[in-house]
Amino acid sequence: MIRKKRDGIALDYDELKFFIDGYVAGTIPDYQAAAFLMAVFIRGMTIQETVMLTQCMRESGEQLDLSEIPGIKVDKHSTGGVGDKTSIALAPIVAAAGIPVAKMSGRGLGHTGGTIDKLESIPGFRAELTTEEFIKSVKEIGIAITGQTGNIAPADKKLYALRDVTATIDNVSLIASSIMSKKLAAGADRILLDVKVGNGAFMKEKEEALALARAMVDIGNSSGKRTMAILSDMNQPLGDAVGNALEVREAVATLKGEGPEDFYCLCRELGAVMLILGEKAKDLKQGREMVDHLVSSGKAAAKFEELVISQGGDPDVLERPDEVLPKAKEQVTVFAEKRGYITSINAESIGISAMLLGAGRAKKDDVIDPAVGVVMRKKRGMQVIKGEPVATLHVNNRDNLEKAEQLIRNAILITEQPPQKNEMILGVVE
Repeated sequence: MIRKKRDGIALDYDELKFFIDGYVAGTIPDYQAAAFLMAVFIRGMTIQETVMLTQCMRESGEQLDLSEIPGIKVDKHSTGGVGDKTSIALAPIVAAAGIPVAKMSGRGLGHTGGTIDKLESIPGFRAELTTEEFIKSVKEIGIAITGQTGNIAPADKKLYALRDVTATIDNVSLIASSIMSKKLAAGADRILLDVKVGNGAFMKEKEEALALARAMVDIGNSSGKRTMAILSDMNQPLGDAVGNALEVREAVATLKGEGPEDFYCLCRELGAVMLILGEKAKDLKQGREMVDHLVSSGKAAAKFEELVISQGGDPDVLERPDEVLPKAKEQVTVFAEKRGYITSINAESIGISAMLLGAGRAKKDDVIDPAVGVVMRKKRGMQVIKGEPVATLHVNNRDNLEKAEQLIRNAILITEQPPQKNEMILGVVE
């Protein structure tokens, strides 16, 4: 198999099944798996091979059966970005429209926490549900968000750890099979993918992101799950807040119609597509109007409250987030160093700054501080004067404060001329 792939020959299902099963069982050692991954990295895979590899990885562990939940179950996955709290606002919006949302989310490694880390900043919120509790909640209130069980696609977990240390991460087939094996095993009927593009995303260029989106959509559709992807901008943090409790506060504000414009724009577009996939809207125009109504009527916020109560969290987070959510001991302001227009913001640097303050994990076993992070006071395209606040750091531990402040300053480029407007939605793949 290694020789065939090294020589650019396509593999069949039985060969890929043999490799995945053997590697998970431990009969194929790391050194052979690493050689195989490098051969794939250099030679690539056909779309048929990628679909079969995903299927084998999906079959390596538990596959959730959501058939007892009535209705069309629609799942959503983001490739990750800075300030990406989308699921926290989007899932209640979609559930309020009558689409069952059975969402498995991960913890973060890197810039900030994952969706589960963010939700756990709500006092009492229990994000680790059993499969029975998970399905029961979706049947009763139409929504549940839980951490991903270790039995879902164990092949991916093992392969990803090996790819991470053998420079074989950045390959479309390997990334697509990693993401889609977990999504397909999670049991939803339809899947929406939010593929981020830009300096704060895994895919820096639109062409790369488009190739990944196309591969994942092909995998989903070939597996009998209607799948769509949206390409969205990640050339600055999404919304204003970067950090766990800070992002929950912003998601709550958005559900009440008071969130940042760019974040609501993304939630509205993704929500509209999920309503189409769930057969509640006939087109994007109707979907957007439905999202606007669900937010303005208070139905989306009420569904979020149901979710929080169902999973043991403090429901006062909706009306009194500043009192309920953890707060940092001090706030440190970063000021503009000159007059002009903010031409660009390096989202990755903002994310690393938040991580240095304790909002993310540099290593898998690092403990996240839910209270800390960064709130942007100015965004791309805005005019600033010298000495005006551009960001606020929420700080509990000053050890890395100086480095975090410098990262923020370096991330913000101020010039005399205003930049061209960036679009939030860069494309749709069906």
